[in-house]
Amino acid sequence: MVFMNTNGTKDRILIVDDSELNRSILSDILGEKFDIVEAADGLEAVNYLEQHPTEVSMVLLDLIMPVMDGMSVLKVMNQNNMIKTIPVVVISADQRAESVEQAYKLGATDFIGFISNEQKTALIFRPFDSFMVYRRVINTIMLYSKQKRLEDMVTEQIYERSKNSRMLVSVLAHIVEFRNGESSAHCLNINTITEKLLNALLSRPNNYSIPRADVPVICTASSLHDIGKIAIPESILNKPGKLTPEEFEVIKTHSMEGAKILNAVPFSKDEPLIRYAYEIARWHHERYDGRGYPDRLEGDKIPIAAQVVSIADVYDALTSTRCYKPAYSHEQALTMIRNGECGTFNPLLMECLEEIAPSLREELGKDAALFEQSSRDLDTIADELFSNPDLASSNRSLHLLETEREKFSFFWENTKDIFFEYNAETSVLSFSKAAAYLVDGGSMVVDPLKPGFLDDRFNSIVALELDKVLTHTSYEYTDFKDEVEWNGVTYRIEGKTVWDYEASEPVMTSIYGYARRITKTGAMI
Repeated sequence: MVFMNTNGTKDRILIVDDSELNRSILSDILGEKFDIVEAADGLEAVNYLEQHPTEVSMVLLDLIMPVMDGMSVLKVMNQNNMIKTIPVVVISADQRAESVEQAYKLGATDFIGFISNEQKTALIFRPFDSFMVYRRVINTIMLYSKQKRLEDMVTEQIYERSKNSRMLVSVLAHIVEFRNGESSAHCLNINTITEKLLNALLSRPNNYSIPRADVPVICTASSLHDIGKIAIPESILNKPGKLTPEEFEVIKTHSMEGAKILNAVPFSKDEPLIRYAYEIARWHHERYDGRGYPDRLEGDKIPIAAQVVSIADVYDALTSTRCYKPAYSHEQALTMIRNGECGTFNPLLMECLEEIAPSLREELGKDAALFEQSSRDLDTIADELFSNPDLASSNRSLHLLETEREKFSFFWENTKDIFFEYNAETSVLSFSKAAAYLVDGGSMVVDPLKPGFLDDRFNSIVALELDKVLTHTSYEYTDFKDEVEWNGVTYRIEGKTVWDYEASEPVMTSIYGYARRITKTGAMI
């Protein structure tokens, strides 16, 4: 049996030992079943792992080596979080209890001791029991493969639940926006402003009992703030010009209509998403001085989630074009809110608005809102799964998945590499923020594969790669890699395709990966 990875090649084992004899013997034992790479010291091993972080299935590591010893390699793998995804089996003559204990503390999966040259008693010397080494390597790789399959399965479940939740909320919000003649970015903007206001609020002393874990829930619930407008006649919703007093009274009923709709949802009213959505739909037009509607609540009798969404809604309404008015500038909108032209708001939330104001104009309407919304929904689902006692046995895996998601989000926002993600369902190609300067047109491209789109822009180079992947990929081999030239620079593109296996035939739903500059020798920089 040959051990193959997802791209159809042999699993790769990195053997790290300063003894050429030991490396040769281990290669003989494992070479038939695995792809073998050798490193003569720890520094060489670390350099290889950093250049090929996804290509190594296991490390066989000696402890006593020049330049950089095995313990130092384990420490670097911990610092880079490689130890979580790449199993390390230590094979060393240093079998002292403190060395074995330290290796395990640093994340080694297994420890195999052998007899050193100084300890040998026979003229013919073979330091390894080949069957023992072979079986323990096989067992370790199989264990990690099973864990990976479990995590992939849980990830797919989270993805499906997340996708369904986002689709439901997005469909409902889109119906309202379509009937109301609003921009399709309205709900995304409300999500972004709400999140920034809540984070600013929670970073300062306050008397509001909002758990930080509820921030993504409130952001998702904010998408339904105007759900009641589906009950308002379109002739009033989309009337150009000023409404009559009677028409305005009809518009005002959308708050109670939304509350009625959400109150009739056949789920527990204690569910955070339902509770926040109800509060926001009913009271996001209340004002701090009691002059809002529908219940004329005053001060902190207005739920804080509704107060936050109220400011977010007003700001986005002012800065967006509507059938009855042009868009105001960022500065004009802030001035109108400060002067009370849109009602009175919580003084503490006004401080929060001033804090986030400098970044609002830059961020609103960008694809970052799409990515952050996705992350928030995933946070919500993960929190639900963590709190479900029926899934206690999977909590460790879920925690690891959540950690990986947070790590991915951090690198997506801060990496200098060109990370990209293509959603086949929406035909949207998005890029990491730091790479946006290389992409003519920003960090999001809609329908990059449409005829006539491709030219010399870098996003077109990636689009060409996506077109190639879409043509040649299959659900059996989901990984891909390629090299492309752009402006005299060679880039290595590596990525993975994601498939929906629930359909009658597997359907590819997304592609993600990265492009990195490489030198003439093939090393990535």
